[in-house]
Amino acid sequence: MTKLLETLNLPEGLRALSAKQLDQVAAEVREKIIEVTSKTGGHVASSLGAVEIAVALHAAFRSPKDKILWDVGHQAYAHKILTGRLKEFSTLRQYKGLSGFPNINESPHDQFTVGHASTSISQALGLAWAGELDGEKRSVVAVIGDGSLSGGLSFEGVNNLDGLKNNLIVILNDNEMSISKNVGAIANYLTQFTTSGAYSDLRDRIEKVVKRIPRYGVSLFEAARRLKDRTKHIVLDFKVDVIFEELGFKYFGPIDGHNIPLIMSTLEHAKEIPGGVLIHVLTKKGKGYKPAEQDPTRFHGTGPYDIATGKPTNGGSKSLTYTQVFGRTMVRLAEENPKLVAVTAAMIDGTGLEEFAQGNPTRFFDVGIAEEHAVTFAGALAKGGFRPVVAVYSTFLQRAYDEIIHDVCLQNLPVVFAIDRAGIVGEDGATHNGIFDLAYLRTIPNLTVMAPSDDLELDEMLEYAVKQPGPVAIRYPRGIAPNREKVENRKLKMENRIAIVAIGSMVSPAREAAQKLGNAKVINARFIKPLDEKLILEAAGSADLVVTVEEGTLNGGFGSAVLELLADKGINKQVKRLGLPDAFIEHGKREEILDLYGLTSDKIYQSISRDLNR
Repeated sequence: MTKLLETLNLPEGLRALSAKQLDQVAAEVREKIIEVTSKTGGHVASSLGAVEIAVALHAAFRSPKDKILWDVGHQAYAHKILTGRLKEFSTLRQYKGLSGFPNINESPHDQFTVGHASTSISQALGLAWAGELDGEKRSVVAVIGDGSLSGGLSFEGVNNLDGLKNNLIVILNDNEMSISKNVGAIANYLTQFTTSGAYSDLRDRIEKVVKRIPRYGVSLFEAARRLKDRTKHIVLDFKVDVIFEELGFKYFGPIDGHNIPLIMSTLEHAKEIPGGVLIHVLTKKGKGYKPAEQDPTRFHGTGPYDIATGKPTNGGSKSLTYTQVFGRTMVRLAEENPKLVAVTAAMIDGTGLEEFAQGNPTRFFDVGIAEEHAVTFAGALAKGGFRPVVAVYSTFLQRAYDEIIHDVCLQNLPVVFAIDRAGIVGEDGATHNGIFDLAYLRTIPNLTVMAPSDDLELDEMLEYAVKQPGPVAIRYPRGIAPNREKVENRKLKMENRIAIVAIGSMVSPAREAAQKLGNAKVINARFIKPLDEKLILEAAGSADLVVTVEEGTLNGGFGSAVLELLADKGINKQVKRLGLPDAFIEHGKREEILDLYGLTSDKIYQSISRDLNR
């Protein structure tokens, strides 16, 4: 049967539909998300929870004239489907397919390419002011989760709201979750408010009004206009804590985020109000798919799964990932050192700290989506005599660059940065690839920077790092950590015509390439800063060609450090640098992207062979 969704001219066609038809569209969108992500993986729970919000927004506003922004964008799958990408949706997160996040190269309905939290209010405010300066009347809407609202950038944007006349609507999508359960004063405030007797009374009153609207006899657009007049006084006359109104917003809510007529009625009233409006909606993460509702953390970002059971279909692996090795080592080190503490920014599961947190609750700190605070906070813990380990994804550590310099390294404090997902992360793409850390970290004084090539090296580096008197960064990739006991270390022919100096994840493919070359020696550098100068100079001294291999940007990265060393020592050698180009790297399977940019064993071998033949 042809589904209603497939017959519409989207998103314009939504505006003529009845309430019953829009409920049907929402159901079909939810079904499509589950169908596709069961094959591709993705951010399932977040997007399922925001389906009705997306439907209501595109029925109430005229995108792209009206601007709709999705904070982070991991909840925007319904938005993609409703803005002309239904047929392409099966390519989600695949190489050359749709991005898993809003992307300006895909659609004019995507206002920004995003993947980091807390940016939407600042961006929406800029667009609203741009419209006002141009004399253009339009609405700008930012959809932000309660987890993202805890980020400092959100409040920096709110602080600049004063004086705006154009309509700016912030939809606070409150599901009490970021990736794990939300933490902090803001999350506690929202929870206390939405579980209060006053809220329950308001909810019951609004539901009685909603039941009176003609759900099927007229278009939902018209129904929303009628409902608006019946609900606006209930919402406006109900006084909640003044926090949002003191920040400059007209406050509406909280309302049911899965009730399309109620959302639309509120939007219809809100878009007539000049300045800032905040609509507080309550949603359920994973809504409509029982496995995701029951385990929203696992379904925040998941691989392929069986629709019937929700269980992963990729089989998994008995080998440990770098993340798991890190978590296991942290538990061991905590038993040995009572001063060891762990800090993360809303990434307990993603960074492997679940067991540490359970076993050491007083020595574990989840600061929410606040990487800058995490780093400065850790610096102060170190100043107070503790040994903090900040566990963070490479892409998110970029947000705390100044704090690393000013609050840790300038003070020469013993903070350890455990940098997960360094290099190519795969399907999450340009916003999440961690390819810049080597280049910017190695420029910072006092900081030691390392990268392990296998499981035991990560274990050993952590043990070394927590004993150092100054700051240390350890970066490691997403995926399985090679097991040192199983790594083949067959003896190489040591004519040493070629010296391959590799770092971290590139040591294993470099070794495989050297086996094929037959006249190459591989140096596992281990340290990016300081370089093991003696080892590298000895290897380069007798070689005709020096090759550096890194899973990071070539601009100022590890290869540049080796070149600088050779230049400073007056050694004139032919040097070939292999790594990632000066570009934002697209999404696709990690293996596909590494192969595309010449960082697999076969491509490394072929590249060096071409140089030798020349």
